[in-house]
This record gives sequence, C-alpha cells and structure tokens, in this order.
Amino acid sequence: MPRTLLVPGLDGSPAPHWQHWWASFDPSALIVHQDDWAAPTPEAWEAEVAGAVLQHPGAILVAHSLGCLVVARLLAHWPQLQIGGALMVAPADPSRHVRLSRFHDVPRDDLGVPATVVASRNDPWMAFDDARTLAADWNARFINYGEAGHINTAAGFGPWPYGLALRDAIVARGRSYVTPGRCRDAGPAAAQTRWVL
Repeated sequence: MPRTLLVPGLDGSPAPHWQHWWASFDPSALIVHQDDWAAPTPEAWEAEVAGAVLQHPGAILVAHSLGCLVVARLLAHWPQLQIGGALMVAPADPSRHVRLSRFHDVPRDDLGVPATVVASRNDPWMAFDDARTLAADWNARFINYGEAGHINTAAGFGPWPYGLALRDAIVARGRSYVTPGRCRDAGPAAAQTRWVL
C-alpha cells in the first residue's frame, strides 16, 4: 500500500474527524500539517503538500474541503511530482467564506492522476451541481453521497470505512492508469481512453 497523505481543510481535521481517525489507526496514513490552519494561503499550503509528496513519492492524496482545492492546485502547478491518485471529499467553494477567498482560481483541467470526487447533496460549503462539474473538469470519478452534509464530524462521520475503500479503489485504478503522454504516443484512438480496463 502506498503512503496516504491526508490533506485537511480550513482549521485542520482534529479528533474525531475521519482524517484524524485514519492517521491514528492506519500505518500508511499521515496528516500533512500546515503552519496556519486558520489563515490559509495557497502558496504556503501547496508547498507543504509538495514537500510531503517529495518525501513519499507515489502517495495517494486524500483531501477534505479546502484541501481538495490545494490538491487540485498542486497537480496543476507541480506536474513533476509523483502522485499516485487523489480522493477529493466534499470540496469547498472559495466564494462561501472570506477565509477561502485566496483560493478563488480553482484549476479546471484534468488532474492527470486517478481521482474520485465525493459530494453531498446538502453540503453547506459547495453546491452539489458545482461539485459534479468540478469532477467532470478534473476527469475524476464522481460519487453522489446523498445528504451527508460536509462529510465531517458535524455531519456525524467518525472513522468512515467507506472512504478507506474508495482510497483503496484509487490505488487499484492507479496500477492500470495510462498517463496522458503515453496515450498521445499510442495514437488518436488510445488518446481518448484514459483507463485501461
């Protein structure tokens, strides 16, 4: 199992958030810490995650809320990093809170790694249709998680074993992932097929 790097959102993921549970009980999982959880800046947060990836090449990034935007920015701005995949849970809309406003330029391109977006129909931090559009822009698998709030402690989530299963599915998909460069080399037909079945 590759290393799992947990990328929390605004104010971190203190106990009993599911990311904290994973870091406590899964030996492959580590939380990427930020110097200032309360006043995030895109460049600083990206740099912390990039540093963690450099220490753990091939890691799976598991992001929550604002952490999803950090991961999207990282994949857009640091293409040289070796990242095995991304699980994006309940992404946040930067227009929903002034503390997120510096993250307004959300990348809309293919993430370039196996990815899954999990969204809730009643998430106060992002409209469901906006999350689905992000998933399409990112070429990510999309999971409608029903009415699950922000998929956090306030919504009643503890260890969240289903999330671990989603992470493991990304690991399995990564073993058969075709990189964009290899698709282009294989010709026009292959370039339209991003996943080997």
